[in-house]
Amino acid sequence: MRARFRGSFLSPTLLIFFLVIHVEPAREEFSNVSSLQGELKGLFPSYDCPQCINRKNIDIIVTYTDANGAIRTRSINSKDLSTSWVWRYPSDEDSDQKKSSKEVEGKFQTADKFEVNIEHSNVNENQYGVVMEHKKASELHPIKLKRQRLRNERRDRRTAELIQQDKEIENQIQDAAIQRAKELDTTSKGKYNIWRKEYENPNSDSTLKLMRDQIIMARAYATIAKAKNEDALYDSLIQHSRVNQLAIGEATSDAELLPSALDRAKDMGHVLAAAKDQLYDCITLARKLRVMLQSAETGLSLLKKRSAFLIQLAAKTVPRPLHCLPLLLTTDYFLRGYEERGFPNKEKLEDPSLYHYAIFSDNVLATSVVVNSTTLHAKEPEKHVFHIVTDKLNFLAMKMWFLVNPPAGATIHVENVDDFTWLNSSYCPVLRQLESARMIEYYFKAHQSNSLTTGTDNLKYRNPKYLSMLNHLRFYLPEVYPKLEKILFLDDDIVVQKDLTPLWSVDLQGMVNGAVETCKESFHRFDKYLNFSNPKISENFDPNACGWAFGMNIFDLKEWRRRNITGIYHHWQEMNEDRTLWKLGTLPPGLITFYNLTYPLDRSWHVLGLGYDPALNKTAIENGAVVHYNGNYKPWLDLAIAKYKSYWSRYVMFNNSYLQLCNISE
Repeated sequence: MRARFRGSFLSPTLLIFFLVIHVEPAREEFSNVSSLQGELKGLFPSYDCPQCINRKNIDIIVTYTDANGAIRTRSINSKDLSTSWVWRYPSDEDSDQKKSSKEVEGKFQTADKFEVNIEHSNVNENQYGVVMEHKKASELHPIKLKRQRLRNERRDRRTAELIQQDKEIENQIQDAAIQRAKELDTTSKGKYNIWRKEYENPNSDSTLKLMRDQIIMARAYATIAKAKNEDALYDSLIQHSRVNQLAIGEATSDAELLPSALDRAKDMGHVLAAAKDQLYDCITLARKLRVMLQSAETGLSLLKKRSAFLIQLAAKTVPRPLHCLPLLLTTDYFLRGYEERGFPNKEKLEDPSLYHYAIFSDNVLATSVVVNSTTLHAKEPEKHVFHIVTDKLNFLAMKMWFLVNPPAGATIHVENVDDFTWLNSSYCPVLRQLESARMIEYYFKAHQSNSLTTGTDNLKYRNPKYLSMLNHLRFYLPEVYPKLEKILFLDDDIVVQKDLTPLWSVDLQGMVNGAVETCKESFHRFDKYLNFSNPKISENFDPNACGWAFGMNIFDLKEWRRRNITGIYHHWQEMNEDRTLWKLGTLPPGLITFYNLTYPLDRSWHVLGLGYDPALNKTAIENGAVVHYNGNYKPWLDLAIAKYKSYWSRYVMFNNSYLQLCNISE
């Protein structure tokens, strides 16, 4: 029997077969006997050879190649073999031999690159072969078995974790893809197609930008050509500028340009090249472009002022539908004989145990939204009393609306501010100032054209709404409601989204006014509203004191009377007759009057900015008890910020016959 081996064979004495064994090891790995034993253990099945047990002295000849490549032979006696070597009949089960041979071949070829070829030969009468046998798994040390089992378990566990992570990542990618698909804007075909703006090619509007730049350069060269009497070139530049401007039209991207726009740009390029050859002078051209830039900045500044003026004008102009509504209501008030009708539950008007609201407004529709939204969210609407004060022009319309559309369970009381005979110029300083010729001239001067040259910040203080005493009536609440102890003041541009009854239980800690503070970092503090260059202001107030909001305020009328708050208000109004302490409005005198007398409410009670800030937090708006459309963009105007309008319109009764006749719709 002969076997041939290649690979990291380390000892010529380890492979021992009966008769002749030829060994051909790698030269550099011929020294480690235990390594070869470890590689060959377990490759051959072990069988006992009963006939060979007593053969203790059998000579075995081993043939091998030494380090120099020379073939050598060596004789080994069987008694020198270790106990791990066993005898086996080569003629035992052929299937076992083939299986063993295949296992050896596979092991050696893949791991250690051995090639094993076993040939059987008939030698003597008993033909025995010697093979190696690895210890069985059951003979391994228990600790090694445990380590092997733990390694397999860790491997399986890690494999399962990786598979699970792959699945989770795949699900996240799919969800993100679905969400991004929902956010795709496909409305503007040609410009965005199905891709969002951030994926848009940054050079996609290159043609439009080029044409606009060409127009600017053409105007610059045309001016220079005119100065140098180059009439033909001047006419050509002006003509191509007009053609390019018509080709651009209202386009904001290349996709919106006409197909002929590129040809127009090429034609303009030829004309500009000719102008450059004839007229180019770096200093002259730079000077002309600088003049054009300054002219553009001046025009932009004027447009901003005009825009601010028009916004102020639109904000204080009554739209036709809102003008129609009080006319219809007033007409029906007389036609249907409502003169003798009054509101029920008059006994509740002075009951201090109920929840009383004060609303001063000349806007019927806005007031109805305030009342409807408050009543709908009230847990006990029958305990809520609304005191509405309006002017003479809208008194009958306001009364008619709530007689025809009374809120469920709540009590309504409508009054005319002109009926307050005690409110006259001898008692009220602001009324005396408002009636002065100088003040009226100041207000109505805002309608003159030269008012466009004034700063945009000053225009808002020239709103004629300040001529109405309704705006200043909030400083006379104890006089208007002498029997009440607490009252909640609401502006007509607010919407109530929660039950407000807990406000009457708030401990104001001796303060008169409960309001939400508006200061954030350095914004909306006293120095924004008051003139601290005047010693009367700087000596009495802290410029960093936090401002607060009018529009939803809980007032303790008992404490108001005790501290004579109205007297404080009168004192500062008389000092500001020349308007040097603050501009017009009610917030600056309110900050002064209730200085150190205002208790800060939680911000969730009153969310402001829906009338001017388009970047408010949606969650804060939805969680707010009251949302306030302070600013010019009122929800009943076309100027309104579209995404905020639904918070107000949901409380408008659009199916009401009066609203339909006046074309008031969503």
